[in-house]
Amino acid sequence: MIQYTIEAAQEAKLLSKIIISTDDAEIAEVAAKSGIEVPFLRPKELAEDKTPTLPTIVHAVNFMKGLGEEYDAVCLLQPTNPVRQKGDIDNCILLLREKNADSVISMAEVPAEYNPHWVYFPDEEGYYKLSTGEENPIPRRQELPPAYHREGSIYLTKTDIILNHNSLFGKKVVGYIIKNRPVVNIDTMEDWAEAEKYMALR
Repeated sequence: MIQYTIEAAQEAKLLSKIIISTDDAEIAEVAAKSGIEVPFLRPKELAEDKTPTLPTIVHAVNFMKGLGEEYDAVCLLQPTNPVRQKGDIDNCILLLREKNADSVISMAEVPAEYNPHWVYFPDEEGYYKLSTGEENPIPRRQELPPAYHREGSIYLTKTDIILNHNSLFGKKVVGYIIKNRPVVNIDTMEDWAEAEKYMALR
């Protein structure tokens, strides 16, 4: 997974710096052998199973800042979402510039049956209400507005939003829509097996 992500980063033409944040010496060695900088080993308190992503990014940004290196934006590439097509990263950077967005996030379209206009949540009394707050659902699939979910392979965020607003998103979020490929997010062994099938067909 790490190698796929490293290769995607190295293929991008608009990234000015590539580093890896890890607490694992073996992962650091793999990255270094691939030509990726490992400027630090992540502190243990930022390497727990339940550690949120944002604090690890803040740590990396501040560490590089301490070395005198500052960047306009940060591109997070998670190894657990290893599928990226050539040009995806550069296209996200171009979108960030073009739209003057706070962030550009890779997204995939939500299947109609999971569209917010058809999704219900139970209230405290056990009655089900539409997630949109509407009283009645949109009756026909063809009338549903498109909805998107985070796909996970690319998060591109202005550094100011990360440091000063403690967010990976900000208020002006632009979606980079992923099409013609599956969403691969590896959390379980079943996910791993599905990912291997897809990678074998590429």
